[in-house]
Amino acid sequence: MTPLSRRAFGTAALASVLVGCGGGASEPASAPGRRTRGTRQTGDRSADASANPARALGRSAPVRLRIPAIDVDTPVIRLGLEQDGTVEVPPITAHDRAGWYRHSPTPGEVGPSVVLGHVHVGEFGDGVFRDLVRLRKGDAIEARRQDGSTARFAVSSVRTVAKAHFPADDVYGDVDRPELRLITCGGPKEGQEYRDNVIVFAVLSSTSP
Repeated sequence: MTPLSRRAFGTAALASVLVGCGGGASEPASAPGRRTRGTRQTGDRSADASANPARALGRSAPVRLRIPAIDVDTPVIRLGLEQDGTVEVPPITAHDRAGWYRHSPTPGEVGPSVVLGHVHVGEFGDGVFRDLVRLRKGDAIEARRQDGSTARFAVSSVRTVAKAHFPADDVYGDVDRPELRLITCGGPKEGQEYRDNVIVFAVLSSTSP
């Protein structure tokens, strides 16, 4: 089985976007080093107790991710861009790990922090995000950061989308608060490939030192 499936398509906003099992989708040409900021708002805001929003944190890379509802407790590695402009995905190993896209904000910073993971890792079996589609609104996600702090998020929505219509702007576009995106493969298989991507959208609910 080929764990990663990438299909190119074009939109008016993006010259070329590639999507894959780990969720990898290239950003616009200005992506490398881009720190997302702005006022565009996306997703369901009702799950985050927005009357008392958590204060945003400074930049610090994630080192561990916990999702109690689906028994995920994984180290987090750093991912960049491939030579073809697609977002790098975690390596195929027996000890599968999630990966943070290092050109996105860190968890807890203002903007969408993007974490990718496999649903399946070939001969090694299930991937770290195998049960991502089971998450529901309000489920907790914890990102432990390099500086020792923890950013806690609440799921606001879970979407399954065709890879050919990957919503790059919703995933990578500017938002005015700390948010999190978790991405993997999903949906039915077409041959050896998964047809869809599963994308979890979450918003910062609290932080601790």
